[in-house]
Amino acid sequence: KFADIPNGLGAVSKLPALSWLQIVGFAGIIEVNVYNEQVNDEPGNYGAGFLGLRSVGVMNTGITDPEVRKKKLNAELANGRLAMMAIIGMFFQDGLTGSAWGDWSLYTASPLRAFEGELGVQAPVGFWDPLGLSADGDVVFFKRRREVELKHGRISMFACIGYIVPEYFRFPGELSPKLGLSFTDVPNGLAALSKVPGQGWAQIVAFLGTYELFINGQSINGEPGNYGKGNLGLGFLGPVTNPEARQKKLSAELANGRLAMMAIMGMLFQDGLTGSAWGDWALYTDSPLRSGKLSPGFNTLPEWEKPPNGFEGLLGDQEPLGFWDP
Repeated sequence: KFADIPNGLGAVSKLPALSWLQIVGFAGIIEVNVYNEQVNDEPGNYGAGFLGLRSVGVMNTGITDPEVRKKKLNAELANGRLAMMAIIGMFFQDGLTGSAWGDWSLYTASPLRAFEGELGVQAPVGFWDPLGLSADGDVVFFKRRREVELKHGRISMFACIGYIVPEYFRFPGELSPKLGLSFTDVPNGLAALSKVPGQGWAQIVAFLGTYELFINGQSINGEPGNYGKGNLGLGFLGPVTNPEARQKKLSAELANGRLAMMAIMGMLFQDGLTGSAWGDWALYTDSPLRSGKLSPGFNTLPEWEKPPNGFEGLLGDQEPLGFWDP
């Protein structure tokens, strides 16, 4: 009986072989004989009309209004993309909990439970480890990765500030008296890489190495990222003694560090493509994404500067992403 077949992945083992043969045969017929020729070489248009009803014998003329047709085709693409993500999520959740809407508490065998109470497990994502790096439940490796995450987050927060502050303030004086190079001569962002002299890079590397090896070399009580420097890492402020306040501040540091890692990567890419961390998309004239008319920044160009191509106005070029081809 149909009522005997469970929902989701549980049905895979319940269906008889003949049923699977029917499913595969039906899908094959649709693919090979029904939807086998596109109309006017338009992707996905097999002449089945509105909602594909001609496939089941309901004749209709389709949508004649071009604007309405474009809107509905865009909606179909957007809904399809969302559905592809959704069904994969349902499969994973069904496989782990026994239900596509499964409760996390049902997945009692999860190795991630070893770390679900750690810092950084924050709403709305909770414990997020899509690559399964913590699947073995190894505490030593987890602490090592947490320490690396904290260090990268702290460096990224400094890096973001280092991108922002020089836009408004530069130290007076000379960076290299021998070369006659002042601080104001050094551009902001990636362009500074070629301007800072070799001795300057040696100082930077030596400073970071000293901190890594001698100042922040050993964590306190095996706690990742705790080098006994107290509140804000300044030492003279002392530690945060209130347990709840300390938990809140440490969680905030992790969250801000994660955001900063994403932010500095965005700044570096945008700087590399446009010449500025806050670069105008219109400056990136070589972008292959300009083939999408609704690409971010495309419509900031004057009409006569928009490069001609064969892809303007393609279906699926939708806000807020525009032409998205990572």
